Amino acid sequence: MPTLIELSGVKKVFGSGPEAVHAFGPVDMTIEDGEFISLLGPSGCGKSTLMLMIAGLLDTTEGAITLAGRRVAGPQTDIGIMFQDNTLVPWRTVRGNIDLQLEMRGIDPAERAADVEELLRSVHLEDFQARYPHELSGGMQQRAAFCQAMVHRPKTMLLDEPLGKLDAMTRENIRSDLQALWMQKRPTVVFVTHSIEEAIQLSSRVAVITPRPGRIERIIDIDLPFPRDFEVKSSAAFIGHVRETQEIFRNYGVI
Repeated sequence: MPTLIELSGVKKVFGSGPEAVHAFGPVDMTIEDGEFISLLGPSGCGKSTLMLMIAGLLDTTEGAITLAGRRVAGPQTDIGIMFQDNTLVPWRTVRGNIDLQLEMRGIDPAERAADVEELLRSVHLEDFQARYPHELSGGMQQRAAFCQAMVHRPKTMLLDEPLGKLDAMTRENIRSDLQALWMQKRPTVVFVTHSIEEAIQLSSRVAVITPRPGRIERIIDIDLPFPRDFEVKSSAAFIGHVRETQEIFRNYGVI
């Protein structure tokens, strides 16, 4: 597959002088078109900082990032982005929030009505599209936010710990929804997480990031069949990837 995102000597330092904080890098990495890659590391290692730099929401201190052959030099509008705290507005329904994404981009929601219906069905929200965010559970809110991030058909999705505040059962259900959507649509997904099993379950590759300043210690190819159901997760290969990753973090004193 061709390279979609390329990082060359990317480094981020916050502040200057003796108060400067070296948060991330330097890092070189390529991300292929259509792959699902997780940025896995402990809190404070710079993985969210890296995602924000890819999105153009944060400048690099050194180095360059290219997206689809163009240097990232400001906010990128042709991506989908999702955070741990959703961006749903409280005065719009689920359907209204999804349509808002289209309206802000100058797209007539009527042109994408079929896409919206398909997305809502894919995450089991078709019966809740007239509800307001406060009427939904946390898991439903995140499902709606995912539809919001997907509706304009982005080729690149940046997901910053979108499941981090959900209970274990809801996380597992949404992981399955996310995996199914990725398999169907095949966007390039950059997924930030601190969960080892989550990264291995969802990803084609896992970039293991060291404690601050974050550097890529190892990129692990996850050669396991999709969809990764409970049978795959209980396999010796899956458990081997978990142990390999745990050993890296043990060596750094993280676990």
